[in-house]
Amino acid sequence: MAGGIGMGGAAPSLIRASLGRTGRWATGVAFVGGFISDILTPLAPFAAYIALVAAIAAVIIAIAIVLRLVLAAKALPALVFASTAAAVAGGVFAVQKQTNSQNGLVAGLVPAVAELQRSMGIVSAKVAKIEQTVTETQKTVETVKQSTDKVLQKTDEIASTQQQQTEQGAQTQKTVEAVKQTTDTLADTVAAGQQQQQAQAQKLQATTEQIAVSIDTIAKGFAALAAQGGVIAEPKRPDEFYHNARVYELSGDMLNARRSYLAFAGFDVDAIDPYTRFATLLRVQDGKAGAREVFGALADKGKALSIKLVHALQFEDAQRLQKLNAFVAANADFAPAYFLLSQEFSEDRLGFQALSDKRSEATALTKFLSYEKDGGLLKYFVDQTQLADWLDRSRSRLAALGDVLDAKRFAPTLTPMRSNQGWSMTISIPEPATGISWRMGDSGPFTETGFLALNDQTTGKPMPNPSFELPDSTAAGSIAIKYLEVSGRETGPFDIRFDPETALQQGNKQILDQFWTSWIAFDASGNRGLVYFSQMLSYRCAIKAVHYGLNGAALDKEIKMPPCDPKDPYAIPSEYQPYFKVADSVKSMSVQVTYTDGTQSPVREYKRQ
Repeated sequence: MAGGIGMGGAAPSLIRASLGRTGRWATGVAFVGGFISDILTPLAPFAAYIALVAAIAAVIIAIAIVLRLVLAAKALPALVFASTAAAVAGGVFAVQKQTNSQNGLVAGLVPAVAELQRSMGIVSAKVAKIEQTVTETQKTVETVKQSTDKVLQKTDEIASTQQQQTEQGAQTQKTVEAVKQTTDTLADTVAAGQQQQQAQAQKLQATTEQIAVSIDTIAKGFAALAAQGGVIAEPKRPDEFYHNARVYELSGDMLNARRSYLAFAGFDVDAIDPYTRFATLLRVQDGKAGAREVFGALADKGKALSIKLVHALQFEDAQRLQKLNAFVAANADFAPAYFLLSQEFSEDRLGFQALSDKRSEATALTKFLSYEKDGGLLKYFVDQTQLADWLDRSRSRLAALGDVLDAKRFAPTLTPMRSNQGWSMTISIPEPATGISWRMGDSGPFTETGFLALNDQTTGKPMPNPSFELPDSTAAGSIAIKYLEVSGRETGPFDIRFDPETALQQGNKQILDQFWTSWIAFDASGNRGLVYFSQMLSYRCAIKAVHYGLNGAALDKEIKMPPCDPKDPYAIPSEYQPYFKVADSVKSMSVQVTYTDGTQSPVREYKRQ
């Protein structure tokens, strides 16, 4: 309490002491500053600036004293000075504002000061001019700066573009290098792939040989077990399981036979006969659907082509054939597939074979037998007796099919026959047909020949008409023939060349050869001494020359024939006599015809009655 009183009492004395020491000169300085600022008023309101700065300083010093941030003894003189300066300057500025004096109070009272301000006004004008110049210069500088900025911006853009081009060039270079590297890598990959493929091919060849050896070992083991007979108590090898399956099957124990076949299939042996036998057992027990399901599962798990092939056999008709063809296309050297494919076209399977079926069967059997050389079929069979059966059946069927693969022999033929009204074309089909159609030329619709008024005993269906007519004005060209097999499958078209002149000659020749006994007629119709050759004369378009001899003499005489008339080939010219006279001593006549195709008939002998 005493301390507080002491401070309260000491403060006024301290302030009086500070005012006594500092106040006098501070007041003087403040008045001098106020005078100077009043004189400089035309240039700027310096009195206001001084009052504001001094007031802020006084407030700061007072706060510092109150907060005891500084010692009061040291800060009071500054506070007195700042307060005095603020009061004087503020007073001067207040009076200037109140009097609305633009040049200050002193200038209004003292002319000399006004003159001094005018001098300062010159300076002020100059300063204004300088400021204007500085302002214009600043604008120019700003304009230059803007231009410079634009130039810098453009330069930056150019630099950026160049940098982008550089980066793009670098990227392009990297891309080129990457492409080159990729190309090199690809080349290396291709080379490595080729080497790998070659290694795989060699490995596959070695594996194939190993499998063949393995099947050979299994086959020998199976043959030994078959000779031994009986069930193997604890089978372990594939030949033992196959042997047991056969034994169980023969004894009627189908359940154990089935288990043994499945155990054999687990070895994934690529032999055909065990799976065909297993499939037969499954079809008997479960039908084709069951067999298809079992072999489908085996084919998914195993790699043996034999399993996949037998699986294809478990489908129905057209689907089975489609899958067999697909298998053969994918595995062209799997020999057993060709025998099984041939069965799809056999008489046993179809009941009635069309010509195309016979050809398909013969083609497949021929391909199968081609693998017999050098024991090429042994590697597909565990039971060699099964292979022997397939070979015997193949040879027997090929012998029965004969030369069915000779396309020329089994192609349709066309026999033209010329009459006075035109051409009669007779078609010969190499197999029973249910429909025949023809077309003149290489384009246009086909025309059906129709049907005869009777049924074909082979097909049980109406017999198609084997002939059609053409006008006598028909020019040389191609005639296309096609027909329907018994199964309804279309065969053809077959293009046959038709030449009217050649056809006429060949038709006449055929008749002359067939009816040669009618060439010569002695004393016909009671005309004693006359030899008639009317039949040769009617078919003279096939004849180049006719030579004869009487009573066994040389053929040194010739019958002159009138030229052939293609428009009316069988007519005998009215002025031509179809006979000649002979003496009663003529008892026989020998005749030989030379045809237009250069061939000659045998020497025919005709005796007089």
